[in-house]
Amino acid sequence: MCRLGRFFPILRSPRYGTDDDAREYHRSEPPGKIEISTTKPTNTQRDLSLAYSPGVAAPCRDIDEDPDRAFEYTAKGNMVGVVSNGSAVLGLGDIGAQASKPVMEGKGVLFKRFADIDVFDIELDEDDPDEIVRSVAAMEPTFGGINLEDIKAPECFEIEERLREKMDIPVFHDDQHGTAIISGAGLINAAEIVDKDLADLDIVFSGAGASAIASAKFYVSLGADPTNITMCDSSGIITEERAAAGDVNDYKAQFASEGDGGDLADAIEGADVFVGLSVGGIVSQEMVRSMADDPVIFAMANPDPEITYDDAKKARDDTVIMGTGRSDYPNQVNNVLGFPFLFRGALDVRATDINEEMKRAAAEALAELARQDVPDAVVKAYGDQPLQFGPEYVIPKPLDPRVLFEVAPSVAEAAMESGVARTDVDIDEYAEQLEARLGKSREMMRVVLNKARSAPKRVALAEGTDEKMIRAAYQMAEQGIADPVLLGDRDTIESTTAHLGLDFDPPVVDPDEDGKADEYADRLHELRKRKGVTRSEAAELIRRDTNFFGSVMVERDDADALLTGLTHHYPSALRPPLQVIGTAEDAEYVAGVYMLTFKNRVVFCADTTVNQAPDAEVLAEVTKHTAKLARRFNVEPRAAMLSYSNFGSVDNPGTRKPREAVDLLHDDPEVDFPVDGEMQADTAVVEDILEDTYDFSTLDGPANVLVFPNLEAGNIGYKLLQRLGGAEAIGPMLVGMDQPVHVMQRGDEVKDIVNLAGVAVVDAQDEDE
Repeated sequence: MCRLGRFFPILRSPRYGTDDDAREYHRSEPPGKIEISTTKPTNTQRDLSLAYSPGVAAPCRDIDEDPDRAFEYTAKGNMVGVVSNGSAVLGLGDIGAQASKPVMEGKGVLFKRFADIDVFDIELDEDDPDEIVRSVAAMEPTFGGINLEDIKAPECFEIEERLREKMDIPVFHDDQHGTAIISGAGLINAAEIVDKDLADLDIVFSGAGASAIASAKFYVSLGADPTNITMCDSSGIITEERAAAGDVNDYKAQFASEGDGGDLADAIEGADVFVGLSVGGIVSQEMVRSMADDPVIFAMANPDPEITYDDAKKARDDTVIMGTGRSDYPNQVNNVLGFPFLFRGALDVRATDINEEMKRAAAEALAELARQDVPDAVVKAYGDQPLQFGPEYVIPKPLDPRVLFEVAPSVAEAAMESGVARTDVDIDEYAEQLEARLGKSREMMRVVLNKARSAPKRVALAEGTDEKMIRAAYQMAEQGIADPVLLGDRDTIESTTAHLGLDFDPPVVDPDEDGKADEYADRLHELRKRKGVTRSEAAELIRRDTNFFGSVMVERDDADALLTGLTHHYPSALRPPLQVIGTAEDAEYVAGVYMLTFKNRVVFCADTTVNQAPDAEVLAEVTKHTAKLARRFNVEPRAAMLSYSNFGSVDNPGTRKPREAVDLLHDDPEVDFPVDGEMQADTAVVEDILEDTYDFSTLDGPANVLVFPNLEAGNIGYKLLQRLGGAEAIGPMLVGMDQPVHVMQRGDEVKDIVNLAGVAVVDAQDEDE
């Protein structure tokens, strides 16, 4: 079981640094890991009078009349109290309340980082369960939920039970239930992989503390047979005889076994599953060999598991599914996969409890997520190690951003269905809201992807043999965004699909097999014969270059859009569609546009990839194309022609060019959006400069379409905004083509391909209107 604040022993290893590194991390200014920040303006006297006296009286009176309005006027609905007395800090033991504070602050960091939940950490210098219950219950007006942490057993059971009865907000002891939920998700998937039924599994526990007892109870909730569970403590197998003699407490006695007892070696013989929540090094290879076929071993003692990953794997020749609490082995049972998302879902429906149905929903959602294709960014975050559903990957990774909008909605839905929710949410809308928390780009792309799903189109993927293209095609089909068609060698595509383990039978068009190859060669020859392309050369291009094949495919309406560029330099990927498909009827030029998203702002940057030295006519046309693109994202365009001059402050051929482009646009009756310039970049995006210094500007707000004077400026500008300004970039999106074509950058990730496919589908939908 590995949670933040649980890394102390591991910190001594070279991979994670030294104890002194950790001390410096915590003591550097400002000390600790958390702070309070304001969410409303506090810049003027009026702001302060609204934040405190006298304005604060109004919401106070409203809450006095209706306590539920606290969720409307205060941060209560997004606030969790992390409460501990420091009596059972994993790896450190009973270190007391004060010494546990770094752990509790760390728990707050994880709540915020993974689920955007605010936390107050509460360290109580108290061992008496009655006093802890009284103190925590008295704080109910402050919090939307309580996370109990590092309180020793058996007191932790009593404290949680009593607080759940007394309080009308969720109370959750993570040491118990977090491990249960995450390992439970792993158990669901492990049972599927080894083709065993949960009800038939013989399960052995080493350890009988809070997490072991909670895990055993949770496995029963998932479908395990309680009579098949054997629990061992330091004295051996917990038996009915020991329970009757008072040798174990009531919580352990729930899992007392019939029979004469024995030690861990006796218990593990013939077992299907071993669950270790005890101490390191107590399981031998011989004990592993005594287990049933294809055993599941969750050795979760930290920092050293009950048996190491390597020893467990080497002990047998059959399938051994091994999980630990460590991040340097596969299948880490990490509680951060649970508590942030459980509380997120519970808070957002104002749940009164986190019940068994909600915990099961979380485990099942995690299990399902582990079966899905893993985003490239997650793979990179874990050192490019293979992450594919199977014995080495039965539990998702904590840094997978999808956990938030997969698990929290499942929890919220279970809360509503089980009757503990005080407010209802539309689950689909709620999932989109959660995804938007991860960044503005996701919110913007959701607009386009939803449009794409309304009427999917055929998207030809020129580099169909590439692994990323195949994974992207799978996601397009799975999400209903597009009908992908992979171009390339059929055998290669099918073998790669099988290797990736994708449940996907993709449509493939192999130029060497396709009956339309001759027709396409004829068409390419017809289009390019006066550019020096012979019939035999056209046939060769169609056969060996899927960029030409895909371009003719789109031009002949056998596909609605084309994506390419993943393995080609941009100019060579763009050339075939330009030669075959060409520009739109109302266009002379194409341009590359990036959408950059910041926390509260979106800007479209053009041209970033195509026209090196555009004149005024090209700039004007690019501006019109980009404004049209912005509207596809439901953004009403305000365009600025950028320069190093503000409205004639410098006069030379370079500054006149964007100025002339503005005149052309102002004279164009089809232009129905504000556009102005030439202007400097800060003038374009800073509202105060526009309003105070250049109040004559036709822009009625900061520009969101930025048109650069040349390719060099555009490419430099968007990359600086992306890297130094923290913007997320989507693109390049090609505008001005006669039919939808998008040329990616080499090295784009799968999500970039899927996003551009969504844009291409919406382009194609517009073509149909």
